[in-house]
Amino acid sequence: MAETELERAEKRFAQAKARLQAVRNREATRQRKLDTRRKVILGGALMDLAERDASAAAMMERLIRNLSRDQDRKAFADPDTPSPVPASDSEQPNGDR
Repeated sequence: MAETELERAEKRFAQAKARLQAVRNREATRQRKLDTRRKVILGGALMDLAERDASAAAMMERLIRNLSRDQDRKAFADPDTPSPVPASDSEQPNGDR
């Protein structure tokens, strides 16, 4: 049986909707990846700063203490993980406090 004009239009419409959804999904994936990348970069920058700056280390410790999920806090409870700032070395690199 031959396809009617309406059936062809409905088929094209369904294909266009599928293409649009695929584009939306790719954009959402791209945005999630960018968000994750930003979080990793900022987290690394905070950890690096906390190694050199006592106030940043204190802020990081507060953030860790206030994590709401136990499994998230456990990620920072590893005894092999170095402390952000050694207790005896809380002075900033340029000598200012």
